[in-house]
Amino acid sequence: MMLHLLSGAVPAGGRVLDLGCGTGSLSERILARFPEAEVVAVDHAALLLRIGSTGLGSAGGRLTWVDADLREPAWTASLPRGRFDAIVSSTALHWLSAAEIGRLYRDLAPLLRPGGLFLNADHIASGERTPRIRRILLRAGRARRVPPAKREGEGWRAWWQAALADPHLEAEARLHRRRYPRAHSRVATADLPGHRRRLRAAGFREVAVLLARGRSLILAAVR
Repeated sequence: MMLHLLSGAVPAGGRVLDLGCGTGSLSERILARFPEAEVVAVDHAALLLRIGSTGLGSAGGRLTWVDADLREPAWTASLPRGRFDAIVSSTALHWLSAAEIGRLYRDLAPLLRPGGLFLNADHIASGERTPRIRRILLRAGRARRVPPAKREGEGWRAWWQAALADPHLEAEARLHRRRYPRAHSRVATADLPGHRRRLRAAGFREVAVLLARGRSLILAAVR
């Protein structure tokens, strides 16, 4: 869905910024879908950047990897110069607090060309106060007693444990532990109305939810 939406926003030879890129799975798909586009992939997890840059390289000069902390006010100084046609992020920004989200959106607006598109696919609470409906859904789920679906392959936690123990990634694992001494914990991140409000305050003209499945949604905004 994100790639489909980008097809209406990224011209031939356009530029895309991938926030919280991880190992570059979304960046790789963008480059394949738009063979003339350039992508700048940003993350602060050195281990993930090492895996991504080793596997994907520079994609013939079309892919640039940037180690930057989105929580820091000066993170944009690490980016190559020039504006972007689109900025994307997938399941990354929910680790930021509400205040950090607001500051990040203010950083993003000047990076986008006028009419540029921002897409955030993430887990975002609706912000609606529906305690009775939540209780009904909880009771319905208990009554149904459907066993959890079996997942094939390696889970997220097991993947991280294996990556941190890989001797080829020893230096990156040490850096990761220094940067993230504690496991991710729940932060007071923004709900959907909070995201909308902060995007508009940052200068985005239109904000809309384009796809929603429970807490998982694609939030779109136009500069």
